[in-house]
Amino acid sequence: MPASKPVPTRSADEHLRAVLELVATGEAPRGTERIPLGTASDRVTAAEHLAASQSPPFNNSAMDGYAVRSADLAHATSDAPVTLRVTGASRAGHAAAAALEAGCAIRIMTGAPIPAGANAVVAQELVVALDDAASFQMPAPVGAHIRYGGEDVAVGDVVLGAGVLLKARHVAALASAGIAEVEVVSKPRVGFLVTGDELVAPGGRLGPAQIYDSNATYLRAALDALGAESINLGRCGDDPAAVRSIVEEAPVDVVVTTGGASVGEHDPVKAGLAPVGVEFMTVAMQPGKPQGLGTVAGKAVICLPGNPVAVAVSVELFVGPAVRAMLGVAEPEWVSAVAGAEWTCPRGREQFIPVTWDGREVVPATSGGSGSHLAARLATANALARVTAAVDHVLPGDTVFVRRFYT
Repeated sequence: MPASKPVPTRSADEHLRAVLELVATGEAPRGTERIPLGTASDRVTAAEHLAASQSPPFNNSAMDGYAVRSADLAHATSDAPVTLRVTGASRAGHAAAAALEAGCAIRIMTGAPIPAGANAVVAQELVVALDDAASFQMPAPVGAHIRYGGEDVAVGDVVLGAGVLLKARHVAALASAGIAEVEVVSKPRVGFLVTGDELVAPGGRLGPAQIYDSNATYLRAALDALGAESINLGRCGDDPAAVRSIVEEAPVDVVVTTGGASVGEHDPVKAGLAPVGVEFMTVAMQPGKPQGLGTVAGKAVICLPGNPVAVAVSVELFVGPAVRAMLGVAEPEWVSAVAGAEWTCPRGREQFIPVTWDGREVVPATSGGSGSHLAARLATANALARVTAAVDHVLPGDTVFVRRFYT
């Protein structure tokens, strides 16, 4: 009987580089599209966006008070206040009807246009209001409490560059500069295929030896959160031919599979995809040791293990970076943190363990290691801790690396 071919082994960093190389050389076009600003949250800018209008669009008041001529109050003191006649009002959305004349003041509200002729605003709490006049007890320097038109951005200034993941604050900045549409990177189409005869949709009736499928629900939510267009390719039983057919015909840029990628002789994903361009290997990590990677019918294929925590960790480490690379978004960094509890690690494998992190200390969210089957415990985790392969035991106070869950 011929000897079985050895399974390649690589580190998590080596596998990540291979994933990124695969999506960088794939056939999927990096398209762009223009979309309404109101739908742009969590999309990625594909170009610089220049201000269509200056912001603020006009000189306006920074507070409620009185618009004045600075020269009229040059000699005002508490002992010798200056009284000015109030000749009108300027409110937000309603400018004063006439320019400010010497010896007069105009009542003004926050955000209202500065009347022509005025060059300062005095806060209302510093003014004594009279019947048709106002009394001032101190000078008002030129420019006091005035927001000048264009001091935020001028027409043609860069509001946002390319490669920005748009959040509410970015959308607000674009809106303030008169930008109604945004050019964004088209979402990568990422299909996901969950395999396993043992899987039943949540809410269904479990038969003998069956479990609920959490991977499909997780992958849809995770891919959407990453900024991809998630496409459910269905749930496939342990049929290699069906796996191959679904992957070959999927109208997507990337396919992510779960389950059936281990070293067994009858793993359906491995049996179906290895002959058509997917290489299966072990990655020296826990959880997520069995992985597959390759190109089938012009699309990148990333094969993950089937255990739910291993799927979540693999998405954070490999699928997420692939999607971010396709969108042009930078990777979040790993930072150092302090272990707040004791736990064991697999000798010779890098560990990525779901943890709770309060900004300083990390504590495992699962007992007894990574617990790749403990899907419900993921709800208590907010980060991943990373422990090098040279460490087999973490003690309280030890330094580990950590990164917030992206999904």
